[in-house]
Amino acid sequence: MKTKNFLFASALAAIFLTATSCKKTPADGENATAEEMEDNAVALRIAYVELDTLMSQYQLYKDYSEVLNRKGNNIQKTLAQKQRTLESHAAALQKKYDNNGFTTRDELERAQANIQKEQEELQELAARLNDDFNREQARINEEARDSIQSFLNIFNKSKKFDYVMVKAGDNLLIANPRYNITADVVKGLNKRYKISPDVAEAIKDAAED
Repeated sequence: MKTKNFLFASALAAIFLTATSCKKTPADGENATAEEMEDNAVALRIAYVELDTLMSQYQLYKDYSEVLNRKGNNIQKTLAQKQRTLESHAAALQKKYDNNGFTTRDELERAQANIQKEQEELQELAARLNDDFNREQARINEEARDSIQSFLNIFNKSKKFDYVMVKAGDNLLIANPRYNITADVVKGLNKRYKISPDVAEAIKDAAED
């Protein structure tokens, strides 16, 4: 189960903040002139945050990555153990069949049915555990997104940016470093972040394993 970078390229790639603007805009039903559009464009205040840096330095990401990695590893171990048990039972059935150990056709069919039932139960378990994992990941994605959006709303009261965008890979073809506010955002997020008792306990358990 892949949990690396579980948070949030998708959760963050679309984050932007539209700030209250005092710039003059055309009235409803009116079309802006080319001069008005150019004036507004020049007056826009835009900043960006680097996704990779945010994910590597925001403590919330690091904590929840630890939790989800542990959860994913536990799922893998559980399913691997169940798979080995199933294979052992199937091998025992095959050996008994090869040695003519079944006295009746009905006995053989019952043994085969039991193996089939184990296979189905393993598939159901895998689906259930993966669904649980995906729900937990989605919940954490939402918590991280809300945390960042909440911070940006406060951060922007004084900065007054029109847009705060996310730079992920080459989604921004040109980005002037002077508008990079990643360091300020990461510093502010980490200052606000308080680890929950459940997460702290899960990380402690993972370290002791």
